[in-house]
Amino acid sequence: MIMAKEVPAANAARKPGANITDRSGVPDYTEFDDRALVDLVRNQEENETAALAAYSVLIERYRGKIYGLVYNMTSNKEDTEDLVQEVFVKAYASMVKFRGQSSFYTWVYRIAVNRSINFLRKRKRRQTLSLNNPDMAVERREEYLEMVSKDSPFRDATLSELQRKLNEAINTLSEKHKTVVVMHDIQGISHEKIADILDCSAGTVRSRLFYARQRLQAELSDLRP
Repeated sequence: MIMAKEVPAANAARKPGANITDRSGVPDYTEFDDRALVDLVRNQEENETAALAAYSVLIERYRGKIYGLVYNMTSNKEDTEDLVQEVFVKAYASMVKFRGQSSFYTWVYRIAVNRSINFLRKRKRRQTLSLNNPDMAVERREEYLEMVSKDSPFRDATLSELQRKLNEAINTLSEKHKTVVVMHDIQGISHEKIADILDCSAGTVRSRLFYARQRLQAELSDLRP
């Protein structure tokens, strides 16, 4: 039932290899799978050019999702740009220690989640959430259709009103509850994958989602007729 904020272009995730203008002699890594790319990046001390080129492919593959996660957590374009940059710089610097016990996607997502949560805790002030346009075709989502159906107490709420109220409500959640709502209800990540990223059980993820949704319903109670 949650609508994603309109995510600005993720231009801030500058590729560590962006200064490589002439890649003659460097293979095209775009068709490599993540594991092969990670192996190349981990070998950065021996072949930095190949490592940077391979890492550029990984960034291109996942920066949109990472940017969406961070932006929905922070609600601020400039903060998101800084954090996304930090995430990919940290991941590159730490890649030599990466042992492949999880996928690169899971690993870098975990870094992004931790950075976002730490940022929110340090910020210690409430941000005004702004959604200019509903994303993810919310008007077709099952949760929204249920809320505005003829038998729903929310049937008289306009989409714009519901959108505004939802974003005010989501901003009242704690970091850990906001995280699962963003990842599951906005980004569509499964309970199991979230559990893997957050290093907890799927049951814990479901419990946090249940609590968060209860809170959101309570915050939206004034929309009832």
